[in-house]
Amino acid sequence: MNDPIPAVELVEVWKQFDETTAVQGISLRIPQGEFFSLLGPSGCGKTTTLRMIAGFEQPSRGAIRLLGQEIQHQPPNRRNVNMVFQNYALFPHLSVYDNVAFGLQAKRYPRQEIPGRVAEALAMVRLSGLGPRKPAQLSGGQQQRVALARALVNRPAVLLLDEPLGALDQKLRKDMQLELKRLQREVGITFIYVTHDQEEALTMSDRIAVMNQGKVLQVAEPRQIYEVPGTRFVADFIGTTNFFPGKVVEPGSRWARVELDGLGLACTPVVEGLVPGQPITLAVRPERMKLVNQLVNQPVTRVVPEPDNTVEGVLDDILFVGSDLQYIIRLKNGAQVMVREPNQGPLHAEIPYHPGQTVLVTWSPDSTRVLME
Repeated sequence: MNDPIPAVELVEVWKQFDETTAVQGISLRIPQGEFFSLLGPSGCGKTTTLRMIAGFEQPSRGAIRLLGQEIQHQPPNRRNVNMVFQNYALFPHLSVYDNVAFGLQAKRYPRQEIPGRVAEALAMVRLSGLGPRKPAQLSGGQQQRVALARALVNRPAVLLLDEPLGALDQKLRKDMQLELKRLQREVGITFIYVTHDQEEALTMSDRIAVMNQGKVLQVAEPRQIYEVPGTRFVADFIGTTNFFPGKVVEPGSRWARVELDGLGLACTPVVEGLVPGQPITLAVRPERMKLVNQLVNQPVTRVVPEPDNTVEGVLDDILFVGSDLQYIIRLKNGAQVMVREPNQGPLHAEIPYHPGQTVLVTWSPDSTRVLME
């Protein structure tokens, strides 16, 4: 059975600006109806990629397909895609109704069809009844919804969103993340979303492509990206990670033994072919680690059975971040690690640790990822 035709497909797409290569041979296949995010730091090529799909930039080479048809040589107005920008780009002198109707009028839709289409689009974004207002009379979140309605009213095959929530405050931004995901599920249109916000991408996306320096480093579902990062960059960019560079001592059939600056650790390999002496980096998420009380001057003993990892350190700092407590620990070899635990104690309860205290940090080899890059 043949695979369904993807909504968007990029095949070895490059983009050169004079001496700068913004996009380096990326290939992506985005199914119809998917919420797909391009995630990466500023300057990684994600917005350039989005603009090439929209037709605002032409690829230096490679193919871009929309529903199986090559579109890289078509002008933007011939492509069945719409784009939503961070600055909304609303016409301030027009009403909400006229802003949403503008695209239909420009495409010369029958006049009698326009009111129904506009009302439908405003209902999608929960702005029914606000058609007579001007953009200045709306909140930032409502203005963003108008921009979405204007893009959806044409019923595009793909909606392109370039950091559309960047101008909103944090609470409104989180509310709009849920609204966007709800909207995408209801209308069933493919969304391609550009963001540098890791939490935003993890919250909203069906799949994420992590980009850096014009390349796609990993494409996967959010949980896979977070739990099994493919490279050190991905592990470092998505959330917070403790890194342990070292070398393989014993590959093992179930556990691999690794040595790093005098620390002997165990890990569950996620890559095959490890050999003794091979340099690798271990990655452990802070929430996968546990802090154990160890009195000063008390002999250090393992408090958990093999093959769990246990290392000794000194608690440097405690950070209160609302729902979590973050402990910063300096290990004997000078490395610094973070342990994150949920703030679940009784109200006003004292934190059972204090800076300067000797502690043990423990975690399971199953929580340890092996990174080859």
